[in-house]
Amino acid sequence: MLSLRSATDEAWLARALAHLDEILLDHAHCEKKAASSAVSLLFKYAEREELLAPLSRLAREELAHFEEVLAVLTARGIRFRHQVPSPYAAELLRAVRTQEPERLVDTLLCSALIEARSCERMRLLAGALDDPALAALYRGLLAAEARHHQTYVDLATRVAPETQVRVRLRALAAREASVLAAAPPLARLHT
Repeated sequence: MLSLRSATDEAWLARALAHLDEILLDHAHCEKKAASSAVSLLFKYAEREELLAPLSRLAREELAHFEEVLAVLTARGIRFRHQVPSPYAAELLRAVRTQEPERLVDTLLCSALIEARSCERMRLLAGALDDPALAALYRGLLAAEARHHQTYVDLATRVAPETQVRVRLRALAAREASVLAAAPPLARLHT
């Protein structure tokens, strides 16, 4: 079950469908960033053996998704290029505490929430797209996004007691909802 405290409003879906090329480009960037974030955690917390294999698997899967979305961009004649990112992730990560192990717990939980929001929005896209191949792509990614969400939550429980993780996840989910509500109306997965 996803840990979100708010549902995406209809305006986001309308904006996404009206600017689908921008959404697809952003999606590619999000997959690349998700892989990079998992690898960064591998380097930063190399002594945390319980994190290494799950994060490695997650990073590889995110890169495979990146390649899938790149193929869609190519097929649609969309050039992969720089794109101004949504402030969503940076704003959410501002809530990360600075002392360890709380910093690691919060980083893992923020990653879980980003994955949960991606899953929710991909489900909306899958149900609304007229293009059967693109809808199938998004339906095909749903299980992985939900699994990534749960992986990050599970990893946080290896760092701190589950009751503390659940309390912190609820607090960060409230923060995520407020960040999303204040986000500018860009055509991005997370705005």
